[in-house]
Amino acid sequence: MFMHNKRLMYTVRVSEPDPKLASLMLEQFGGPQGELAAAMRYFVQGLAEEDPGRKDLLIDIATEELSHLEVIGSIVAMLTKGVKGKLAEGAEETADMLANITAGGDSHTLSLLYGGGPALTNSAGVPWTAAYVDSIGDPTCDLRSNIAAESRAKILYERLMNVTPDPGVKEALGFLMTREVAHQKSFEKALYSIENNFPPGKLPGIPEYANKYYNMSQGPGDARGPWNQGEQWEYVDLRQDQSAVDGGDGNATVRLAAAEIAAVEKVAERTKSDLSRDPTTGADLGAGPGAGKTKQVSG
Repeated sequence: MFMHNKRLMYTVRVSEPDPKLASLMLEQFGGPQGELAAAMRYFVQGLAEEDPGRKDLLIDIATEELSHLEVIGSIVAMLTKGVKGKLAEGAEETADMLANITAGGDSHTLSLLYGGGPALTNSAGVPWTAAYVDSIGDPTCDLRSNIAAESRAKILYERLMNVTPDPGVKEALGFLMTREVAHQKSFEKALYSIENNFPPGKLPGIPEYANKYYNMSQGPGDARGPWNQGEQWEYVDLRQDQSAVDGGDGNATVRLAAAEIAAVEKVAERTKSDLSRDPTTGADLGAGPGAGKTKQVSG
């Protein structure tokens, strides 16, 4: 059961309307790293969680993210309030009104379509989608994903603070950014409270492949570090050792019934290439500058 407190979690003080800035703020309202995505991610994880401690953690943070969504939404509404009123009442000349609502970004969409209210879109106008919720149902996977999500959200808040001239807005964003840090800490502590939390899942890795590092992209810039050297790593540099690593021939095969084999052979016979044929084609007939080498077509 949810209950709403009419007081915001953090006081919103907007100095003056700014539709362009409002459009940018939508990134943390309806964007992939935004507060709604975070709230839904942790909420669905919490509903499915069997561990009572993690369930409580996830529902607590999911609910807090909804309060953050309210803060961001209130900032957007305040930033568009001036143009919203003017647009609704026709209080300006047409040219001035047009200049106001097209101040930048998608501010015209906010003003015209949503009446100045926050839209469940990102800053480019792309609608929010449940595809932003990437939970998979394994607590170690989901907690690592949550840590990354909070990290990305913190970076976006930093970027928004860098383009925000309004001191009150900057202050509120600083609070939200700091809460992302707190949530990262909580999720990381919860992850490391799980004994043997790596690798995720139940099944162990296959030993002969678990310690190999394949140097697949070779040339200037090759580097060695703790990610590919030391006692725990076998560095595989030779190309011949990077294919068919299972000891097979590296080809794909499938066992087919006799009728299936016959059908496949008929298709192959019907569609096989005749390597002796090289007819004049449209590429030759329509060749012009830049076509490269083509067959000479006599007039």
